[in-house]
Amino acid sequence: MDEEIKETKNEEEPQKDSGEEAVVPDKDVDKMTVKELRVIAKDIPGVEGVPSMKKEPLLEIVKGHLGSEVDKPAKKAKAKKPAASVKELKLKIPELRALKQKAREANDRHQVDILRRRINRLKKMTRKASQA
Repeated sequence: MDEEIKETKNEEEPQKDSGEEAVVPDKDVDKMTVKELRVIAKDIPGVEGVPSMKKEPLLEIVKGHLGSEVDKPAKKAKAKKPAASVKELKLKIPELRALKQKAREANDRHQVDILRRRINRLKKMTRKASQA
């Protein structure tokens, strides 16, 4: 039985020492933790001082080594809505307040909470728009 265990261990070892890196990250390299990056960086030949490296140098080394294997197409940036003027934003608030009052009369607590948050968000947007 011991011989069978030794044989299976010996069969696995050549796969690890196959010259090329066996570790291919499943997730985006930018989202990996420092510990995960260090494990990958230790397997890269010619890299020294991995345990003391911080995330930025580790990212550069790992990205450089893995190259196009890890590069994913960049996500499309969300198109920003054109900033509404303060006047437009303030005109929406009374409309939402009227809807909130109707929801309150109908005892629709959920809708009241939603409208309350929308009104607060509009107020915040007006403050930001007036500063810009």
